[in-house]
Amino acid sequence: MLSGPPEGAVTALALAKARVVALEVAPAAALVLGADTEVVLDGRLLGKPRDAAHAVEMLQMLRGRVHDVITGLAVVDAATGGEETDAVTSRVRMGDYSAAEIEAYVATGEPFDKAGGYAVQGEGGRLVREVEGCFTNVVGLPVEATRRLLARWGLESPAPRPSVS
Repeated sequence: MLSGPPEGAVTALALAKARVVALEVAPAAALVLGADTEVVLDGRLLGKPRDAAHAVEMLQMLRGRVHDVITGLAVVDAATGGEETDAVTSRVRMGDYSAAEIEAYVATGEPFDKAGGYAVQGEGGRLVREVEGCFTNVVGLPVEATRRLLARWGLESPAPRPSVS
């Protein structure tokens, strides 16, 4: 269990990542964006699975349950040392998938570099019943929140165009 709010732990890691890169590029006038995404179940950060058995264990814990996906964002100005953080939380309800479905998914190799052991944008999307909140957050980077954060630092980007089918 976490001793503090999970958002704080996740944003602290995102900030630490951004600070490391900012030190490498300083004193260049550069903004560095850091991010970290974690799956939180019952107040516990699940991290990435160590191996296939751990991936199976994670997916069994998540089966049929709701958990949070939290992405911490951090901007560090390498020239001035200025910093800002933000966090985005989405709620994910997993399906009631079978042990055979877990084994087949783990055998794809997809879970091994994913927080919580699944990729909603890939084959793991079959295990997800519903996403409440920002879908791109569950993928790993909340696009709109990132755009807003960077805009506060003077980096504007055009809004994404809707795709035409």
